[in-house]
Amino acid sequence: MSADTVTRTAPPAPTVTAVGRMTSLARAEITLLSRSRATFFAAVFVPLILPLSLRSTVEDMDLKASGLSVGSVILPSAVGFSLLFAVYSSLVSVYAARREELVLKRLRTGELRDAEILMGAAVPSVLIGLVQSVVLTVACAALLDVGAPEAPLLAVLGLLLGLMMWPALAAVTASFSRSVEGAQVAAMPLLLISMMGSGTVVPFEVMPDRLAAVCELLPLSPVITLIRGGWAGNLSAYEALGALATALAWTVLAVFAVHKWFRWEPRR
Repeated sequence: MSADTVTRTAPPAPTVTAVGRMTSLARAEITLLSRSRATFFAAVFVPLILPLSLRSTVEDMDLKASGLSVGSVILPSAVGFSLLFAVYSSLVSVYAARREELVLKRLRTGELRDAEILMGAAVPSVLIGLVQSVVLTVACAALLDVGAPEAPLLAVLGLLLGLMMWPALAAVTASFSRSVEGAQVAAMPLLLISMMGSGTVVPFEVMPDRLAAVCELLPLSPVITLIRGGWAGNLSAYEALGALATALAWTVLAVFAVHKWFRWEPRR
């Protein structure tokens, strides 16, 4: 009597892609972010409040001579506040906290690559910033009679560049801090300088020419320029390319700094 030989082939092991790994990390990060009340409040509610407090200041400015309106100033400023608080400030705390808790060190021992770890951790903050920017843009367009953008591609490009640049800058800032509290202190200089000098509170058109030329080189400035120019439709090709080049330069510089100096373990 002969026995039939049955050959069974083991099913192939499931392959997890980079997107799948980052998605899993982003889900875990959303849970952790929701448990941190201070970080969650600063990321979600502060950018929604600041544009309201800015309106009285903008209304006192002489905007007619520069061809601006209250809405054309506040709308890009609202997007800038979202990038600064929902993305940059919150991510500085996230990166520092995960490093001090040895989470980043443990993640590096698995399948995740370094870029995937940083990008996955940034996904929740970037999504919050994106949703906030859309909500604030629609609200400003409706309440401040701004209307539809004349060059929507420039406005979208400015927002996307900001969403790429500021997570990298957050990682750089977190690299030079020894604790979560120290990370927030380290984030304050760039946060305040960007608020005051990047055209968010005071538009470039109202500044003295020399001061405006210097402030246009700040990392948030090209984002504000592209969004404001996209809405007004008065941005020349030279100005748009200049803003684009500035944003790309800051992004490349930030990515290089992260690759060079980002710390994955606490300083002891």
